[in-house]
Amino acid sequence: MLEPNGPLPPEIYWRRRLLAIGAVVVALALVLWLAFALLRGDGSDSPGANPSTTAASNKAAGSSSGASESASGSSSASATAASGAEAAPAGQPCPDQSLAVKVNVGQPTYKTGEQPVFGIVITNISSDACERDMGSGLQQISVQSLDGQRRMWASTDCYPDGTPDVRILNPGQQAAFTVTWSGSSSQPSCAGERVQVPPGAYTVVAQLGSVRSSPEPFNIA
Repeated sequence: MLEPNGPLPPEIYWRRRLLAIGAVVVALALVLWLAFALLRGDGSDSPGANPSTTAASNKAAGSSSGASESASGSSSASATAASGAEAAPAGQPCPDQSLAVKVNVGQPTYKTGEQPVFGIVITNISSDACERDMGSGLQQISVQSLDGQRRMWASTDCYPDGTPDVRILNPGQQAAFTVTWSGSSSQPSCAGERVQVPPGAYTVVAQLGSVRSSPEPFNIA
């Protein structure tokens, strides 16, 4: 190196040169460090992408697996529902004890010559669905004196046959029918003369099989 020349002492110039050289060395070291860091960063990005890809693949696989389980669960539920439908009683006859019969009168009083109207309601009071022929030939609606001593009329006296009417009733379900009475008397097998029932108090009773309704009163004036 050349000896420093100037008005100042030589050691001052040497210090300045050392400081300048140190600054250059520091700057060079910094550049090398940054370059090395960038190279390391480029290398670490590639490995990092693989776990992400793997995670995405696993996630997709998990979603696919979940979809399959859901579909499987739906199939099981459908199969169970189908089994339940097949197991439900179908076409089971309604025994008498599974039914209740009620009768009502269209109005409390009818004039002589008018035709009283009776409503019949049959209810399945059991806990199972069942079926029963409720045709008019199997229903019997009868009119009696209020004291029950005189039988005035029955729907099956002159019309013992009727069209079958098979009804399927779920638990608690009802079947309703309407019968209109001419107001004339009748006897079994439609024997004897039919005459107009005189004014008075009467009761009507409906029956299906061995099941009878409670008597319902009405008047003919």
